[in-house]
Amino acid sequence: MSSNQSWIDRDLAVLWHPCTQMKEHETLPPIPVSRGEGSWLYDFDGRRYLDVISSWWVNLFGHANPVINARLKAQLDQLEHVILAGFSHQPVVELSERLVQLTPPGLERVFFADNGASGVEVALKMSFHYWRNLGRGEKTRFIALENSYHGETMGALGVGNIPIFTETYAPLIQPAFIAPSPDCQQAASGESCADVTERALAGMRALLERVASSTCAIIIEPLVQCAAGMRMHEPAYLEGLRALCDEFEVHLIADEIAVGFGRTGTLFACEQGGITPDILCLSKGITGGYLPLSAVLTTEDIYQAFYCEAPVSRAFLHSHSYTGNPLACSAALATLDIFEQDNVIERNRERGAMIDRLTAPLAELPNIAHLRRCGMIVAMDLVDDRPGNQGNPFPRAERRNQKAYRYALDHEVLLRPLGNTIYWMPPYIMDDDQWQMLADVTLDAVRFAVQD
Repeated sequence: MSSNQSWIDRDLAVLWHPCTQMKEHETLPPIPVSRGEGSWLYDFDGRRYLDVISSWWVNLFGHANPVINARLKAQLDQLEHVILAGFSHQPVVELSERLVQLTPPGLERVFFADNGASGVEVALKMSFHYWRNLGRGEKTRFIALENSYHGETMGALGVGNIPIFTETYAPLIQPAFIAPSPDCQQAASGESCADVTERALAGMRALLERVASSTCAIIIEPLVQCAAGMRMHEPAYLEGLRALCDEFEVHLIADEIAVGFGRTGTLFACEQGGITPDILCLSKGITGGYLPLSAVLTTEDIYQAFYCEAPVSRAFLHSHSYTGNPLACSAALATLDIFEQDNVIERNRERGAMIDRLTAPLAELPNIAHLRRCGMIVAMDLVDDRPGNQGNPFPRAERRNQKAYRYALDHEVLLRPLGNTIYWMPPYIMDDDQWQMLADVTLDAVRFAVQD
């Protein structure tokens, strides 16, 4: 078997990695993975890593999961792919039926794409085209929240608000109107999360009063703005936002690409606000981390705006070659089977007390601020505790988080910090010993990272 170094050499000779300054790999080479098993990844030299970021938030039930493996093997002998325009197949119909049953009431139609950003593009185009078909062509813009992230295709970048992703490509994108975020970390002295929620809703109302007539939809990440550093807000914001969308006649798009399928403690985050969005975007965990797939669910009202005998220009004009791929749909069906058979949501809720106990020592560190949890997502910010700088990010927060990252790797844990935020978003199958290991290594990694 080849060693790690031989694979690293081959990798760096030909491969361009995503979201990576490739020169950094001169000192921090990529980790070649030979196989996965459960919550572990293994390299070619036999070292293992606890995958507590679920391989970019997609792996829900572990690597090489036997239930998903069996479903995919059976599907391989039946049908690997077929065009979905004018054709259909059993896995895509069954998956559509089950998603309609599981998602908030009123979402009755399912459109498939093959990744999260493409799902967002579908949602944006669907909303715009709906208003156009209704003769409301003046509605061409979107509203997004501060610190929002919805993907890196051009349309998705337009509704993003994280400068590192948007500034370079600004001349190529149509920016959204930006509304205040309900992020609880923005609470001023003496304010509660409820106060932040009310302030953000008031800001949204003021914006809608100015721009609703030209706005197609508001797009949000319910409960957790993940790429912004796991910024969390209260479910009450969703209820208030739903009311504003109804009042001002704009669609509500819920981007649950990262937070769907149990991450926030309910199957879908919108459930906690008691709302149904007009359009719901799902991806990442939908296939258990096996294959690319996204699903965009919408209402019968939006569907009917495209359903007529008029020219094809009134039809929804969006397609992907691998739309509704049978293998991906089969992996998604197996994933839903695991949720149902293993009572996953209830089991995860029961783990909440254990997670809070494990994170308590982290909260006591002077260099940790805003320790927070939403369901199965835990996050904390690495801050400076030196006199005059208390609570502020370190001047070189990313460098210190890189130290934490390397320390954790050396101790068999895969952490991948976001800016000055360290987070856990692990697969749901981790046992108590693995949770304890994660907490212990994170504690030691933070202590190591802040040493001068």
